[in-house]
Amino acid sequence: MRTLGDLVLALQVQGPAAPEPGLGGNVIELILRSSLAAKVVLLILLVFSVVSWSIILYKLWVFRRAERHSSTFLDVFRKSSKFSEVQAVCKTLGDSPLVGIFQAGYAELNAQLRQPVAAGAAGGTAVRPTLHSLQAVDRALLRASAAEVNKLESRVPFLATTASITPFIGLFGTVWGVMIAFEGIGRTSSTNLAVVAPGIAEALIATAAGLFAAIPAVYFYNSLANRVKKLASLMDDFSLEFLNIAERNFT
Repeated sequence: MRTLGDLVLALQVQGPAAPEPGLGGNVIELILRSSLAAKVVLLILLVFSVVSWSIILYKLWVFRRAERHSSTFLDVFRKSSKFSEVQAVCKTLGDSPLVGIFQAGYAELNAQLRQPVAAGAAGGTAVRPTLHSLQAVDRALLRASAAEVNKLESRVPFLATTASITPFIGLFGTVWGVMIAFEGIGRTSSTNLAVVAPGIAEALIATAAGLFAAIPAVYFYNSLANRVKKLASLMDDFSLEFLNIAERNFT
């Protein structure tokens, strides 16, 4: 009984064990006490990550609207009997890349059809307006299609840059941190884990931050590039459809 009483008394004197800080607290503490070079590296990676996510969210919104407006525009285009009816709805569906292509082709058609026509040989009747060059209409559609693809691809290459460069920036921060850690080991002449581990942990945070910035950039770059490819294919199909209608009605 005396032994049990002594043990209880010793536990009371010692008090409850202090709770160990969680992983989040440890990471923040490591960042705060890291070197200036490591903080600069982490700041650069943070900028890359924030800009990348801003581009990702913006382009997802742009592509969603472009796909929805393109679907509506194609329905209107295929149900309309006149190009002027399609032109009337272009302002409400301006986020579709097909609108820019249609307007370029429509403008070229009007420019050719407004040219004066010769009088008919018999009876002085006017000749039916015809296209002078279907190739000119095709070139106008190609120029408009290239411009629309460039607009869809804008800012997306930054994601590829982020995906390729941020792991190396993080690796640089890690190498720098390991160098400082080994310098500390040489200064203290101690290989104790309690001395080595904090410096190594600080160094590895940079690699983790680089991967955190690079992995979403890789995924969304491939995803957005695939959506650009699908919309470019849709624009090519629409250009051919526009040319077929122009050839049937104006040649």
